[in-house]
Amino acid sequence: MPTHKILFAASEAHPLIKTGGLGDVAGSLPIALQAQRQEVCLIMPAYHDLIIRAGKLTRIHPMLAGFPKGVRLLEGTLPNSKIKLWLVDAPDYFNRPGNPYLNPQGTDWPDNAQRFALFSRVVAAVAMNKAGLAWQPDIVHCNDWQCGLIPALLSLEATRPATVFTVHNLAYQGLFPAETFAALNLPASLWTTDSLEFYGQVSFIKGGLAHADMISTVSPTYAQEIRTPAYGCGLEGLLNHRAERLTGILNGADYTQWDPQHDTLIPYHYNAQSLQNKAANKAALQTRVGLPVAADIPVFAIISRLVEQKGIDLLLGSLPELLHHKIQFIMLGNGEPRLESAFSTLAAQHPTQVATQIGFNEELAHLIESGADLFVMPSLFEPCGLNQIYSLRYGTVPIVRRTGGLADTVVDATAETLKNRTATGIVFNEATPPALLTAFERALALYQKPALWQQVVGTGMKQDFSWKHSAKKYLAVYEQAIAWKEKDTKM
Repeated sequence: MPTHKILFAASEAHPLIKTGGLGDVAGSLPIALQAQRQEVCLIMPAYHDLIIRAGKLTRIHPMLAGFPKGVRLLEGTLPNSKIKLWLVDAPDYFNRPGNPYLNPQGTDWPDNAQRFALFSRVVAAVAMNKAGLAWQPDIVHCNDWQCGLIPALLSLEATRPATVFTVHNLAYQGLFPAETFAALNLPASLWTTDSLEFYGQVSFIKGGLAHADMISTVSPTYAQEIRTPAYGCGLEGLLNHRAERLTGILNGADYTQWDPQHDTLIPYHYNAQSLQNKAANKAALQTRVGLPVAADIPVFAIISRLVEQKGIDLLLGSLPELLHHKIQFIMLGNGEPRLESAFSTLAAQHPTQVATQIGFNEELAHLIESGADLFVMPSLFEPCGLNQIYSLRYGTVPIVRRTGGLADTVVDATAETLKNRTATGIVFNEATPPALLTAFERALALYQKPALWQQVVGTGMKQDFSWKHSAKKYLAVYEQAIAWKEKDTKM
């Protein structure tokens, strides 16, 4: 595979700043690409909290020509890596503590269009070697709506690099009123139904979908789902039109952080041959959340944003019946107040069976993965999902709905898959509480058969969803993007 210069553009990256799966990808994929002998530079907005965590930074350009006063580039290194990091430092736009997209009240910053349009313009300038860096990439890899304008802007350049646009969640589109287009001073040629205009609004994500040389999503099944009205969010027509440029690549897992043999955040390390230490973690987890310590009681768990997408209403609809069984349930997460309240109420009504932790705690998340017996992900849709992948490695059997990346990573325990030893979890189809309850009952029946249960646990722990595999697939996508760019240039 040839070596390419890759400019990786993202609005968040672990461990600098993270709100979801995009942060995990942007913090891991560049490193995996570099391990494949690619030259990768990561470019991000210089948020207030990010600058604090970024370590030593150098100002590499006092001011970018043609941009508002005070906009500059900072250079550093992505922590725990050798990835060159460029930060778009624009204090009026990004020097705000907390969530990169939401204000302290939990609503979108009113100038998000201006913020990420500026970021996109700077990335486009870097991509065209107009930022004083004496460097031009072969490929610009853009992620989600915050980077959607980059392929659109670069499409107007005659000698541009190839572009790849990755959709991490199509439900978040960067939609703004029509008057925003004029306020952003974007080229008039981009205001068409073939570009940024979307039913009278400006759609940032459409800029990426319409103009990138290649489009990827974070799982093969999700790439097919978003071509349907049920999952396409109104963009399924465009995605079907560009279907030959659309592919799905599973996100990888960072096994340096998520592996029970080396996890620094759990009390007892283990592997498939030392599962007695998983039992010790189970006891530690029960103690930590205030549930009775009992080795024979199956512990179900979920770590999730409490929003409709994650199937939380299905879970709440089936839990009262599940609690008639001798089980324990642990929830870690936050989100919609009504859902937080419902879990708190359940915990108060069933103090010996249900433990609820509102918020997020990284150490507790790792303890849950290592100590629970079963992990629940009943998502209505799930572009990729990572916790089911982590659960497999930790021997915590996942219960998932057959959608997106969940369908691509978990093999349902059927008579056939148990016989051929490929089963890794419990999979259900219908997005209803009864269907989830049936999945729970199937899981309990399997748990009561120790030999089969240990077989499923062991098969799951052997699965390998490392970034190395995904990075190689992205390299193939980059080659396709270059080929498409060259073909389009000749037309």
